[in-house]
Amino acid sequence: MNDPPLRSRTTESRKLAAILAADVVGFSRLAGADEDRTLARLRALRSDVIDPTIAVYNGRIVKRIGDGAIVEFRSVVEAVRCGIEIQSSMIERNTGLASERRIEFRIGIHLGDVVEEGDGDLMGYGVNIAARLEGVAQPGAICLSEDAYRQVKSRLDLAISDLGETRLKNIAD
Repeated sequence: MNDPPLRSRTTESRKLAAILAADVVGFSRLAGADEDRTLARLRALRSDVIDPTIAVYNGRIVKRIGDGAIVEFRSVVEAVRCGIEIQSSMIERNTGLASERRIEFRIGIHLGDVVEEGDGDLMGYGVNIAARLEGVAQPGAICLSEDAYRQVKSRLDLAISDLGETRLKNIAD
């Protein structure tokens, strides 16, 4: 079987980017209990908190995937600041709600090489790592790759829990 031809350099380019991947913890459970209310709350969070916060930190929403999103930043410091502000806002938004009704996010952030398609979509190892980090983040937390952490450790006052070397699905290093 022949491999597909390589794409033209005019339709894609490589670049270094800070990628933030986020999703709602237990979204299927929340939607199963009350889909209409859960979707309405998620839409309100997007318009009132998430999208404006991403804009403040000069992020670009690359794509939304159901209850999650992939966001590109030119600066990993800005990506982490954005993640912190979103997580802090969610603590306020969830105050007084029963734990089974809370919307909580997991966020993964990686600084790495990505491929930008002609339509602005991002693909590649850098995006995959951010998505895998999001998957291991605790509810309400942000999980940084070592590359992202190295860039922000002296620039931001962060409370850090080092997970040590963590195996990520289908990621070699």
